[in-house]
Amino acid sequence: MINASELERGMVVRVEGQIYRVLEVEAKAAAAKLGGVVKAELSNVKTGRLWDVHFRPQERLEDLPVDRRNMEFLFRGGEICTFMDPNSFEQIEVPADIVGPAAAFLRSGTAVPVEFFEGRPIYAMVPDIVEARVVQTAPPAHSQQDSAWKEATLENGVSIRVPLFIASDDRVRVDLRTGRYLERVHTDRKRIA
Repeated sequence: MINASELERGMVVRVEGQIYRVLEVEAKAAAAKLGGVVKAELSNVKTGRLWDVHFRPQERLEDLPVDRRNMEFLFRGGEICTFMDPNSFEQIEVPADIVGPAAAFLRSGTAVPVEFFEGRPIYAMVPDIVEARVVQTAPPAHSQQDSAWKEATLENGVSIRVPLFIASDDRVRVDLRTGRYLERVHTDRKRIA
């Protein structure tokens, strides 16, 4: 058992008989006669539903143990991502909604920490920012407008909006939380003398 004031992002807790993963947490100090409050954004492990909840700082919550294992991504088939434990070679299927938008960006062989609760995968710790190669877009153009964008298709088939100066075969960084372009990846090409 822990106090609500001890909540941290990534913890798994039981609230009113349901199992939740803590996505965000913010503690607000007491003001005048009002007590402090702990605001948390929770995700139901079974349903995926989000819940914004407020706790009193001294409110007791049941902290649950989570088993974290490094898994190797193998492939995605429809709405299922298949991972392998590199130590035991055991393969597990993880619903793509647990992996989130990163499922489209994972490459075979990528190491991904996966959290398990009671033997069931509940969360895949994928990066927030990934790199991908642009395979199709309009020819690059230099514009006086910084806010001008065009459509681009990435190597995984995902379409995003990119600035006009991006060309096919450029590598770009994408924020998976928003699905938006962040920047062009500059590669250092050494000249052979």
